[in-house]
Amino acid sequence: MAIPIIYNFRSVRARWASAIVAVLGIAGTVGVFVAMLALARGFRATLVASGSAENAIIRRAGSTGEIDGAIGLDQVRVIQDAPGIAHAGTEPLMSPEVVVIAAFPLKTTGTDANVQVRGLSPNVLKVRGNVHISEGRSFEPGLTELIVGRNATAAYEGFDIGKTVRFGGGTWKVVGVFDAGGSAFDSEIWCDARVLNQVYKRPEGIFQSVTVRLSSPSALGELKDSLTADPRMTVQVDREVDYYEKQSRGITTLITVLGSLVAAVMGIGAIFGALNTMYSAVSERSREIATLRAIGFGAGSIVISFVFEALLIAFIGGLLGCVAVLPLNGLTTGTLNWQTFSHLAFAFRVSPVLLGIGVIFALLMGLVGGVPPAIRAARRPIALALREL
Repeated sequence: MAIPIIYNFRSVRARWASAIVAVLGIAGTVGVFVAMLALARGFRATLVASGSAENAIIRRAGSTGEIDGAIGLDQVRVIQDAPGIAHAGTEPLMSPEVVVIAAFPLKTTGTDANVQVRGLSPNVLKVRGNVHISEGRSFEPGLTELIVGRNATAAYEGFDIGKTVRFGGGTWKVVGVFDAGGSAFDSEIWCDARVLNQVYKRPEGIFQSVTVRLSSPSALGELKDSLTADPRMTVQVDREVDYYEKQSRGITTLITVLGSLVAAVMGIGAIFGALNTMYSAVSERSREIATLRAIGFGAGSIVISFVFEALLIAFIGGLLGCVAVLPLNGLTTGTLNWQTFSHLAFAFRVSPVLLGIGVIFALLMGLVGGVPPAIRAARRPIALALREL
């Protein structure tokens, strides 16, 4: 015979002070845990969104990222004739790109942050179809003009349209703002690749990578086979979305591991809070337990009742922690991308899946904190407890 659930609700209400302590401990733990997972998911989503399944990125064989790549103009010419690349008329849709890091002051702190400046071909907007000019216009080939990602213009000083910026030994004019749909490109500054090479006094015709639009998503294999089999080429070919997914793994794993460790430490404290609450309940209700046993409720019913009560407290704490973290959804923050050594702006992403994980984590803490007191309650001698009446 099971003990009515209403008994547990009344018990929690009667002992609200100790229950609130346990609820707040679990809520804080769940809030931190979900927030760290949302941070990791936001970072990963921002980088992965930079890639397209319809694009391929070509880099020097063995390079870990664009920053340490090098592709010569002679190799660029081989790439433009390779099969599997889409064309606009007779023009191959490809963008040889140069990447440098420059320091610019953050609006919030005034301290310098590393910013990725990307030199591209003028037809880059045709290659990257998910990017569009939201204000002003695109840069003109051959001129020291910049277009700025929407996150970059909000984060760094001096990037309003019409202003001039000095870096790399040159003076640049901001002529437009582009929107890359919340991807990592929104934290970048774009300009003409050949001009960027000239300003930085780099060798002419040397690029870090080449991004191409595939004639179809399935054309990657044809392009890769053609380039890797060519003895003139020492390159690696990746689908763009896969490349950026790999770039996100390091930071995402670190944030997730650190968040889990912090949550585990806080979780231990929350479990002790639940244990204290439930052990106190057992001590205060020894006569109730004995009476329940005497009128026919078995030890199993007592265990189930106390575990349910612990899970009820944990569930309330889990819901409270999830509600507390909801305002973080969409909040923009920034960190150093270790792969590019540049500042990357991204937003927290609190999803229903993460909220579900938070509630499950809370219930797990409630279970661990509720079972030992429940077993103790079921083992209390009936006769001894009844003598206290």
